[in-house]
Amino acid sequence: MDTTPPKAAHPSFGETTRTFAEIGLLSFGGPAGQIALMHRILVDEKRWLDEPRFLHALNYCMLLPGPEAMQLATYAGWLLHGIRGGLVAGLLFVLPGALVLTALSAIYLTVGHITLVQGLLFGLKAAVLAIVLEALIKVSKRALKNGFMVALAIAAFVAIAFLKLPFPLIILAAAVIGALMHLADLGPVSAKSVDQDEVAYEMPEWTKPSARRFFTTLAVWLATWFLPLVLLWQALGPTNVFTTEAVFFSKMATVTFGGAYAVLAYVAQQAVEVHGWLKPDEMLTGLGLAETTPGPLILVLVFVGFLGGARLSALAPLAGGAAGAAVTLWFTFVPCFLWIFVGAPYVETVRNVRWLSSALAAVTAAVVGIIANLAVWFGLHVLFGNFREVAWGPLMLPAPDLGQFDWVAAGIAVGAGLALIRYKANMIVVLAVSALAGMAWQMA
Repeated sequence: MDTTPPKAAHPSFGETTRTFAEIGLLSFGGPAGQIALMHRILVDEKRWLDEPRFLHALNYCMLLPGPEAMQLATYAGWLLHGIRGGLVAGLLFVLPGALVLTALSAIYLTVGHITLVQGLLFGLKAAVLAIVLEALIKVSKRALKNGFMVALAIAAFVAIAFLKLPFPLIILAAAVIGALMHLADLGPVSAKSVDQDEVAYEMPEWTKPSARRFFTTLAVWLATWFLPLVLLWQALGPTNVFTTEAVFFSKMATVTFGGAYAVLAYVAQQAVEVHGWLKPDEMLTGLGLAETTPGPLILVLVFVGFLGGARLSALAPLAGGAAGAAVTLWFTFVPCFLWIFVGAPYVETVRNVRWLSSALAAVTAAVVGIIANLAVWFGLHVLFGNFREVAWGPLMLPAPDLGQFDWVAAGIAVGAGLALIRYKANMIVVLAVSALAGMAWQMA
């Protein structure tokens, strides 16, 4: 007897909208939890997508730069109702968290100097260090399958932490190395190691490859991405904070392989040292706030854009911050819609390119080294505050003042780490307890 549940009726656009609104409001816990939530609702409960189709979409989204969970939501909505479905699904996944984080950024800007708030942020920063370490452990277990992967991760860590090579250059080099190793049948994904079985399923009519649709969609979304950038450049000039944010976050949208953790140290360095949008420890604050909101973790960039606009624009601080957040949101997420709407009809072709799979596997290994650098960078700021770097040949090595070691921050970080890694505690609960501990210490 066939026990497979019958396929659900095709949902109406209104029902699809309500469902993705629910997903957007409940999407806490990082990409793994968000993907699991979508699987439970879309595959198990609603049965709008079957398992092979869901996994097929997920595999494609994992190949893309940007937040894979948001892109998976966009892809699922697009499968159900075309571009309008993808737009609604993607926007509802992002906007609730973006609005909350913009409000939190405004609160931080206006009352962040108050003792109680400083204590709350102190506890959050220490907990964030534990969260980054947990992410490093999870990603390394998934990505480092052999000695080649481990060596690539170590090389990426040295390149970004000590040689100060640009993040995009490291990602490009890893991709090239992975592709070349595949051609020699030695790389992380060799021809012998790839499962040749392909999942076949019926695609909706509007998702089938079409040259006319490809060029039309490409033109529309490139214009949506770059026309506002050109207008900002012409109206405000290339040195205006909103123009520099648009250019910077457009670049980030094309290289954020491996999720938000991979790129945050680079963003923090550029935002603090090059653009002056943030103070040295404020990326930790933004990350702590982003961890408490629904949506993709890359929304931390909204905090960065808010503070940059608030501090460096000619507008009043809150108005400038809101404008900076809007610019950041636009240029971070418009490219995600471009990748899905243009590339998804050609998913089968992308999946069959084995050297590309090898290149992306090498990028994932390099991302482990980059996240390790993020953990070191955050750890130095949490535990020592400001620190200097000293040159040793071609290397730049951190030289913290051991006398400034913060034992309280270390204690909160260790407690949060044990709760998350050893006891698998809920992340929101850990953040809340850490914030309360920081407040108690600051008031004492």
